Amino acid sequence: MDWKFLLTSFSGRINRQPFWLSLLALVVVEWVVMLLLGMVLGTSMVGSIDPNMAPDAAAEMAMKSMTPIFIVSLLFLYPALAIYTKRWHDRDKSGWWSLIMLVPLIGAIWMLVECGFLRGSDGPNRFGDDPFGP
Repeated sequence: MDWKFLLTSFSGRINRQPFWLSLLALVVVEWVVMLLLGMVLGTSMVGSIDPNMAPDAAAEMAMKSMTPIFIVSLLFLYPALAIYTKRWHDRDKSGWWSLIMLVPLIGAIWMLVECGFLRGSDGPNRFGDDPFGP
């Protein structure tokens, strides 16, 4: 598997197996990076805010914990979108269909079914050759 193509390119097609494997790898690496960053910075992804804390102190602690998570999530957004786009291309749809995720609940279900479970189009389409070959 060409990881550089998979994680950085918005062209081409991938079938379901590389889609699931690459997303799994991306999530695992993201969690490891977040855990390591949390250990280095002394923060936690879970957060341990005491209910008896002053509201200002609780808000400050929450921001300290969430900032690294937000930054790491933004860094991993680009490769995730590249993977989603290639999968949409295999379904013979534009990568812009990834925006369906912005629709609460229905968008996530739609994307899961379309990209995760349905077969791609047979043969070449406007986005490239069939990932399974001729």
